[in-house]
Order: sequence, then C-alpha cells, then structure tokens
Amino acid sequence: MWIGWIEFDILLGDVHSLKEKRSVVRPLLAELKRRFEVSVSETGDHSQYRRTQLGVGLVAADRAHLVEVLAAVERFVAGRPEIELLSARQRELHSED
Repeated sequence: MWIGWIEFDILLGDVHSLKEKRSVVRPLLAELKRRFEVSVSETGDHSQYRRTQLGVGLVAADRAHLVEVLAAVERFVAGRPEIELLSARQRELHSED
C-alpha cells in the first residue's frame, strides 16, 4: 500500500476578506475531491485572507497510480487562474517503510 500527499502554499487573487477567501477555497476543495477522489483540507493560513495552505492525500495500491494522481492534482491547482501556486511539496511512503 502506498500513501502520498501534496501540500500547496497558495496566494489568492483579488480577495479582500475571509468571506471572499472561502468563496474561492471551498469550490477548489470540492472540485479536487470530486475530480480526483482524494482527501483534501485547508491546512494553514486560516486567518490570512490572501494566503492558504492546502493538503491533499491519497492511498493507492501501487506507486505509479499514486504519482499519476498527485501530479494531475498539482497540474490542476497550478492551472487555476484565480490563484497563484507559490510552492508544492510532495511525499510518498510505502506501508512497510
């Protein structure tokens, strides 16, 4: 069994309040869950309205599938016009590590 995750540091576009931040982040989280069948959560920068950190996790039977899905998630997030992806950090572990 393979366990993988990717953490994103994101700068939000034209956002001026926490309410506007939620209107950008919530649809992004929902779309990631729906499209890639992954677990996803806002993991940091909760009180800053122009920044957020997201975590995406996945469990897979083989490493190739895990890497493929996490790469697709990163491409999807990087391609969103309403956000700027500042960094992405990825990790993979085998259950026997």
